[in-house]
Amino acid sequence: MITSDLATRSVDALNAYGQTQQTLNASTDGLAGDEGTGSSSDVVSSFGSVLNGAIQSAIQTQKTSEAQTALGVSGQGNLTDIATSVAEAKLTLQSVTTVRDKIVQAYQDVMKMSI
Repeated sequence: MITSDLATRSVDALNAYGQTQQTLNASTDGLAGDEGTGSSSDVVSSFGSVLNGAIQSAIQTQKTSEAQTALGVSGQGNLTDIATSVAEAKLTLQSVTTVRDKIVQAYQDVMKMSI
């Protein structure tokens, strides 16, 4: 069961990376062929949809971890599943925090630019 759960998570991650890559490729293809025709809004909406998907995935990971932890507290959960979901939630939280810090830093850098 643990092996199939890890395989499922690996496949989910692989699918997420593949979808992100396809979205980014579609955005750059649109930029190469339509220079100056307003395709920047497509890029912005693509970036927004990728960011929204990442946020929703992070939220779902946190909810799954919370559910596994609740099962563990009630004595019904598998210890390995609980530890795996908590570690995954920790990694997700660290990733989200790092991305947030990078966005804030980029914003601050833009605000420091002189016009």
